[in-house]
Amino acid sequence: MKKGDNVSVLDDSISGVVRAITGNTVTIETQDGFELDYLKNELIVVDNSISKRELAQMDIKSVLLEKNQHPVKKSKRIKPKERAKPAMEVDLHIHQLVSRTKHLSNFDMLTIQIDTAQRQLEFAISKRIQRVVFIHGVGNGVLRTELEYLFGRYDNLKYYDADYQKYGRGATEVYIYQNVVSE
Repeated sequence: MKKGDNVSVLDDSISGVVRAITGNTVTIETQDGFELDYLKNELIVVDNSISKRELAQMDIKSVLLEKNQHPVKKSKRIKPKERAKPAMEVDLHIHQLVSRTKHLSNFDMLTIQIDTAQRQLEFAISKRIQRVVFIHGVGNGVLRTELEYLFGRYDNLKYYDADYQKYGRGATEVYIYQNVVSE
């Protein structure tokens, strides 16, 4: 480093010309005309062979060239709410399944509901639908107990209470494992 060198401060965005060197202290004059003192190890000599504008142009050209060589695949962004949304809902309330319940006993209604649940579960498995919510209502818990017994007969699924905010206590969500290897 000598008088007249262009220097830049390492930890700051200040640059200038060396005006004096006294021991380990260097006095620089900034572009605004201020004289500032720094230690030698706080400065770096700037080589003016390439201007900042040329350097910026080179960087832009290389970035654009690299970007064109590696095209980016566009993926569809899925919102968290849509990602957590169940793929299929099955409402097992009896009035959703039959037009009239007057002629049906409690056993008949329960049988219709369980048969519907089993049919829909088999459909979801065959169509590779991973998540199904069975809406059974709260009631006395008979339908819920029968559903848990039905779900327990399958090895490739797990079941748990569905989203409380959306369904309250009256729904069970089933997650179907799709890549189960059968022996």
